[in-house]
This record gives sequence, structure tokens and C-alpha cells, in this order.
Amino acid sequence: MSAPLEKATFAAGCFWGVEVEFRNTPGVKDAQVGYVGGQTENPTYKEVCGGRTGHAEAVEVTFDPSEVSYGELVDSFWGLHDPTQVNRQGWDVGSQYRSAIFFHSPEQEQAARKSQERAQERFRKPIATEIVPADTFWRAEEYHQQYLVKNGRASCAI
Repeated sequence: MSAPLEKATFAAGCFWGVEVEFRNTPGVKDAQVGYVGGQTENPTYKEVCGGRTGHAEAVEVTFDPSEVSYGELVDSFWGLHDPTQVNRQGWDVGSQYRSAIFFHSPEQEQAARKSQERAQERFRKPIATEIVPADTFWRAEEYHQQYLVKNGRASCAI
């Protein structure tokens, strides 16, 4: 009997490329894009991009911990973006593009903080990633789900 599925939530700039990377990770059963960490209920993409809701573009990952650990997911998170940038990734600027790990349990928080300590050794500048409790994840509009796949693109990297 396999372990119950767990959730992990990450913000690393534009959510489209991050979704693809996690979706292609063995042990990940689903990845969906959406918004987390803000104060507006049921925010829209337009509202979030306007920077007035406080949400980050994020990916909620559903994974089987018997196939991939939360720690492994966090360790891969650092390579998906530049975690030293504050409120931006590449051309995308604003708090909605911040780097954040939204933990779902004390164990996830501890694993994220230990992973961050190890990751800091690889970066010259301080890691700016927030590590905060997960709150309501608002699923983004359907056209954003698997956006790159739907549009025949492999990535959205600059």
C-alpha cells in the first residue's frame, strides 16, 4: 500500500515553466498553477498581475512521498529560478513573481529551511525566498493550466 499523496506549494516567478518542471518529476502525480499568499478571495489573473491582491503565482504539486520526497522537490525548486531576486524573475517584476515556499506542515517547514541553508552555499547573494505557511490556493483559470504544453512550447525561460 502506497503512502497517501501530499501537497507542496512553490512560487518561483512565472508559473508556467515551474509547472512543467514539477509535472515532469517522477513521483509527482499532478501540478496545477494558481495564486497563493494574498488577501483577495478567488483572485483572477488580471487582478494578481495588477499587483493589488498580494498573491504570488504558484504551483501546487501533488506527490507520492514513497516515490519522491518533499526534500527532493524543495532541492529541485532552487534550480528552477533565481531565488536571490526580490519580487522578480527575469522580465517579470512585482510581488506576484516572488520566490516563496508555502509549507503545509512543520516537517515541510523544517525540510525547506534545511534545504535553503544547503542551497545558500551555491549562491553569492542571499536567498530572498520566503518560507511561510500555506494558505488558500486559488486555482488559476483553465487556460493557464498546462499552458506551455497547450501552446507547443517546451519552456518559457528567457
